[in-house]
Amino acid sequence: MAREDFLEDFPDTAEILRYIEDSPTALDKRDIARAFNLKGAQRRRLREVLQQLQEQGKLEDKGKKKLAPPDRLPPVGVVEVVGLDEDGELIAKPANWSEEESAAPPRIYLSAGKSSRAALAVGDRALAKLERVEDGVYEGKVIRRIGRSPRRVLGLYEMTSQGGRLRPTDKRAKQDYVLNPPDAAGAKPGELVLAEVKSYHPRMGLRDVRVIERLGSLENQRALSLVAIHEHGLRTAFPEEAVADAEAAVGVGPKGRTDLRDIPLVTIDGADARDFDDAVYAEPDEDRKNPGGWRLLVAIADVAHYVRPDGALDREAKARGNSAYFPDRVVPMLPEALSNGWCSLRPREDRGCLAVWMTVDAEGELRAWRFLRGVMRSAARLTYEQVQAAMDGAADDESGPLLDPVIRPLYGAFEALLTNRRNRGTLELDMPERRILLDTAGNVAGIEPRRRLDSHRVIEEFMICANVAAASELERLRQPCMYRVHDTPDPDKVEALREVLEDLNIRLAKGQVVRPATFKRVLEQAAGSPHATMVSELVLRCQAQAVYSPDNLGHFGLALRRYAHFTSPIRRYADLLVHRALIRGLKLGDDGLTEAQAGQFKAIGEQISMTERAAMAAERDAIDRMTAAYLSDQVGTLFVGRVNGVTRFGLFVTLIESGADGLVPISTLPDDFYVHDERQHCLVGRRWGRRYRLGETLTVRLAEADRTTGGLVLHLAEPDDRDEERSGGAVEAKSKHKKSPPTDYKKSGNSKKENLRRTPQARRARVRRRR
Repeated sequence: MAREDFLEDFPDTAEILRYIEDSPTALDKRDIARAFNLKGAQRRRLREVLQQLQEQGKLEDKGKKKLAPPDRLPPVGVVEVVGLDEDGELIAKPANWSEEESAAPPRIYLSAGKSSRAALAVGDRALAKLERVEDGVYEGKVIRRIGRSPRRVLGLYEMTSQGGRLRPTDKRAKQDYVLNPPDAAGAKPGELVLAEVKSYHPRMGLRDVRVIERLGSLENQRALSLVAIHEHGLRTAFPEEAVADAEAAVGVGPKGRTDLRDIPLVTIDGADARDFDDAVYAEPDEDRKNPGGWRLLVAIADVAHYVRPDGALDREAKARGNSAYFPDRVVPMLPEALSNGWCSLRPREDRGCLAVWMTVDAEGELRAWRFLRGVMRSAARLTYEQVQAAMDGAADDESGPLLDPVIRPLYGAFEALLTNRRNRGTLELDMPERRILLDTAGNVAGIEPRRRLDSHRVIEEFMICANVAAASELERLRQPCMYRVHDTPDPDKVEALREVLEDLNIRLAKGQVVRPATFKRVLEQAAGSPHATMVSELVLRCQAQAVYSPDNLGHFGLALRRYAHFTSPIRRYADLLVHRALIRGLKLGDDGLTEAQAGQFKAIGEQISMTERAAMAAERDAIDRMTAAYLSDQVGTLFVGRVNGVTRFGLFVTLIESGADGLVPISTLPDDFYVHDERQHCLVGRRWGRRYRLGETLTVRLAEADRTTGGLVLHLAEPDDRDEERSGGAVEAKSKHKKSPPTDYKKSGNSKKENLRRTPQARRARVRRRR
């Protein structure tokens, strides 16, 4: 058998696991080999795969093969210390256990080995030999320490009955730190500080810290975005050399460039935008061979002219990867002299640009394109609201003269592009965003849904068209391309979705090739039903995460075979690389892509994908903290929310009015034994049959709002609350949950026996037996 046939015929790991899972009895290697008709070398490969699965904890490690419980761990693994139990024993969890896991992590008790307990502290990581004691409980023997807890901690300085403490702003942090007044550097209780870890108290299980930077009081809401910036490690200060290079920049003239200054290009951005890096123009195509077609011009700031490969600006831009945007500030990829200066397409000022003329037909299909390096002069800086108002018959002094020659043609071309979007079967998911409104002091004045206008979609479709043209041109030129990749959904997630949809009488054929149009049909079938929100959430969770890569896997969500980011080099390093590749391929200058950078595309793609995720997480955390600060004086108020996540430890609920997310702990639900049904995404009460499901609408009361972490704790509204009105734009809150008879056991997904087994007394008895 040829190697290619061997690889092609051998089942993948997911197929083997599914076969074992579906088998009513345990299987041995011969059973599996017969089922897949494996011979000779393939059987040896099967033995290796099964061994790897056992080592990963996915199969039982003794006897015949069957799936391990969800919390089964490998015999040796990396663990992270998370605290001490009541007997002073170190407790750990698997280091790679995600906060998003639906199940709680197994509890690992680290026994004393060659390394004493004092050698490990909360936050430390170690390689440990693991032995299963019972379901969800392991004993671990430390082999060696492989990592220490963070050397710097951002947190809130507080005074307690036990002395000074630093409460970390990171939601994932499980314990406070000791901050003695002599180490506070003058900070007062209530201040936000950045501290350095000093030492460890074995008796207390806590670390000592000293303050190295004071960031002010959290009462000043401007500090909340600083928390997110520090916590996610975003770079805020530019190297002096990079700043000097930016401030030394000068404008460009028309020499050696295409002169576009007579074309009325306009920028269209948000009212609060400070940098303008893309301008647009459209006109009907006069070519008789393209009836109803359009010519589009998209001009982008020529960042490559100022940021040369391997220079100080380039090194810093690559390290940052992208700009990060917060309600009260921007952490830019480039210094302000460029981002708000020469690389911002200000109205009525000459600017260098990299532009593309595109021709589309009446149905928006891209037929031709031509890239050029030019000089332009923006005719106007317009806002989305301004453009939409002009189209709706309320033009102002600035948009009025541009309505017929500029704005109407943009909408005409947009209609063609929109037709193409529909024909492709682009996946359309409704993902509402919230907008934080600030007052003059920088405090949150309100939260509202971000409006989605046709003018937003005009710019979006023009940018998509230019991005497709850039990827297509680089392929034609055989130049490296930093694609924006959105891979097809994971088959296992699609199968899980199919099982849920089957119970809702929504058809999703098993084993079919999944396309965006497939999900579109599913959403259409669910539309108008009580399950519409849940189905939309599940479809969203099926999607892969978009990343940057030199390997073209297409863009699933947009239903495009090739796609690259070209339109925002002022704020995304990927776009700058695409510009450089075009400059080199089209011989538009000596500042194009270098061979050295071309050879680093894979590593750069991974790095800027990581920085993008960090920036997005920081932006989200800042919004969460500002939202918590805004809601902190509304504790006790009733809100209507929708369940957006179901776990063993409670319900995650999104408040409809503000978009804020909070947790309803399982311990606060009406008394019952709650079982987490992962397949149906719900919590089910064994005794009284209550069911809390993904997408369900609930009335909740705000119990806690912590601006330090951005966390909200919610409780279900009691029956007595049903006639209560919430102050300030109040809605009548009605609870549909009946209060159950009182019970004398804990509210959890565990059995009564399991709850008794987890009591401190039983735990101490087991510790004594093991010793």
